[in-house]
Amino acid sequence: MGILGHRKQAPHISGYRPDAIVVGLGNPGTEYSKTRHNVGSDTVGILAGKLGVNFKKDRSSGCSLAKATRGDRVVLLAIPLVYMNESGVSARSVLKMFPLDDMRSLVVVHDEMDIEPGKIKITVGGGAAGHNGIRSIMDHLHSGDFIRVRIGIGSPPSRETGAKYVLSRPTGADRELIDSGISRAVEAIELVVSEGVDAAMRSYN
Repeated sequence: MGILGHRKQAPHISGYRPDAIVVGLGNPGTEYSKTRHNVGSDTVGILAGKLGVNFKKDRSSGCSLAKATRGDRVVLLAIPLVYMNESGVSARSVLKMFPLDDMRSLVVVHDEMDIEPGKIKITVGGGAAGHNGIRSIMDHLHSGDFIRVRIGIGSPPSRETGAKYVLSRPTGADRELIDSGISRAVEAIELVVSEGVDAAMRSYN
């Protein structure tokens, strides 16, 4: 059964309580648009368009938020408005506003250098593996037991160029591969929501 399989009865004060929250990581500002580090936020933005919903900036959470419904089920899409290494601040604020009964109802979408461009991997739990956004979320939520949709961006030529690499915009074949990975990630998130993380892992890992 998917993470939307059981509707919670107690609504949040805002008028609804989401069955799942999907957070796309990235850096704010046009200077970071379409960079490798922003594939998570790009993915969630594309997902919102596919679901026919629009984002609104929410100062209380420090995120752009969009509510998507399917019947009596609700998914909250969130893109933090803070820099990557502060992602946990926004994630914690969102979960305070919209509490979840299970951390496996939180899906975090992010870039991954250890995966080839164009490929994705879905995992539950684990460490930060050097990703500052994931580390921040784990630190602020005091848990790593959420679902991760990891989008491959490939490795830089050397460790010394890692920061510059993730903040650069891919071109040519890399751009095509990463765009393909983003499309696959959108489909994977929908499968996580509709049929559960195990089904998504079987299909995409």
